[in-house]
Amino acid sequence: MTRRRILILASDCNPEWPSLPVVGYKYAVALSRVCDVVVATQVRNRPNILKLHPDAGEAVPGAPLSFVFIDTEYIAAPLHRLSRVLRGGTDVAWSTGMIMAYPSYVEFERQVWKRFREALRGRSFDIVHRITPMSPTMPSYMAGRGGRPFVLGPLNGNLDWPKAFAAEQKRERESLRRLRALYRYMPFARRTFARSAAVLAAFRHTIDDLDAVPPDRIVMFPEVGYDDAIFHPPADTESAGEGPLRFLFAGRLVPYKLPEVAVRAFVGSPHLGDAVLHVVGDGPELPRLQRMVEQAGAADRVIFEGRLDQAGVAEKMRGADVFVFPSIRELGAGVVVEAMACGMLCIVVDYGGPADLVAPDRGVKVPMAPLEDLVTSFRHRMEQAAERHGTPAERARRRAAADHARDRYLWARKADLTAEIYEAVLAGEALPAPYART
Repeated sequence: MTRRRILILASDCNPEWPSLPVVGYKYAVALSRVCDVVVATQVRNRPNILKLHPDAGEAVPGAPLSFVFIDTEYIAAPLHRLSRVLRGGTDVAWSTGMIMAYPSYVEFERQVWKRFREALRGRSFDIVHRITPMSPTMPSYMAGRGGRPFVLGPLNGNLDWPKAFAAEQKRERESLRRLRALYRYMPFARRTFARSAAVLAAFRHTIDDLDAVPPDRIVMFPEVGYDDAIFHPPADTESAGEGPLRFLFAGRLVPYKLPEVAVRAFVGSPHLGDAVLHVVGDGPELPRLQRMVEQAGAADRVIFEGRLDQAGVAEKMRGADVFVFPSIRELGAGVVVEAMACGMLCIVVDYGGPADLVAPDRGVKVPMAPLEDLVTSFRHRMEQAAERHGTPAERARRRAAADHARDRYLWARKADLTAEIYEAVLAGEALPAPYART
């Protein structure tokens, strides 16, 4: 296969920042193994990128990977400060954050166009691919400019709040979500979807939002991926099932992830007295959770680990047995793939990204329900996990989870699949559908 030259737009691209920035970074680096990649990213990412790539700080012709740092801090920094004030930090009010980011992101792509327009017109690149931001609500200034095919995504969004969790939505300060549909009328929105040769969309809830895109241009392509140098099963898989059963919750401690379901289900069970629950993460829900544990007299069995880096999370996953993830509005759930890759049995809510990632032969899906019913259901599934702990059937499900993650979500695998999409775009052929069935 011809090694293509790709201009990647990744405003969020940082190896040391969690969630979207590290996903953008991992994806871009993986693509550099199969294509020659120039990544245009925000200047704020420069220090952490150059720690790992000290010689990749400019667009070097023929280099497999180089970075160009675009400085839009003159607009991005003041808008970010204002956004923090309006949101009360960065943990909640996601919709407000996206609205405030819109002007600075358009300016980012405008500056990218000024930097690369002559190279694009001279066909120095085969494809322009925007990988971050991943929200369908953030249009692209670059789409259709320069005469080169434009690939958009993976996108993820359009997952409604479950009606039973209006209180959590209020605590998340998500009142502005009702304005979401207006993004279709924002400048550059129509152009973005009309000029995209391929649109990668994570799951069905996002594909259903893309009615402006012809179906034959949409590829189901979850954004989640993992690095098997970090996330992998324990070396001694035969010892799984020995010792006390260990449950794990990992994620930001914010209302929509419902860490309280994991905690309440655990401390309220008379059958899990010998088990341990590890809670990895930090956020505004932490004081509430700590009070719940203290009131239940379970401080010796619920361990708050705090916020850990990826290596630390992976180590906790390899030391635990069951991943308990009751989030009720999870778009992608990369942490579920990471838990599967570490050989954990995952218990998730049957909604959003986790529902697409987990199947009965490799995990457990709990039906969406109001809060109290969800606590009861998770408690029941956790007790079932305790009963089956160490059995051949339970070990087989954990192996199946690890195999599924390895077959589909390794970054190297995702880069190969992306390269196939590039070739189809350039040849004018039907786009492949690698994730049509999960």
